[in-house]
Amino acid sequence: MPTLHVRNVPEELYQQVRLQAATKNRSLSAEVIVLLQRALIQSERDQGEVLAGIRRRRFFRPAQAGAPDTLTLLREDRER
Repeated sequence: MPTLHVRNVPEELYQQVRLQAATKNRSLSAEVIVLLQRALIQSERDQGEVLAGIRRRRFFRPAQAGAPDTLTLLREDRER
């Protein structure tokens, strides 16, 4: 398996990755591999998919899905 060496990593970035690895019980190397895989998957998303998702969320109407509107939810919350 190939080895990747990274130089001049900013201290703050290194500490963030180290902390994230520790909270997920991973080694630093395993966490870096997961982060790289996620970054590559996200960059591969088709622009059309991204735009379709934005349009879907933009034109979503909660009332059409049977969900209460925000005004109703706020009123209910204030009445409690």
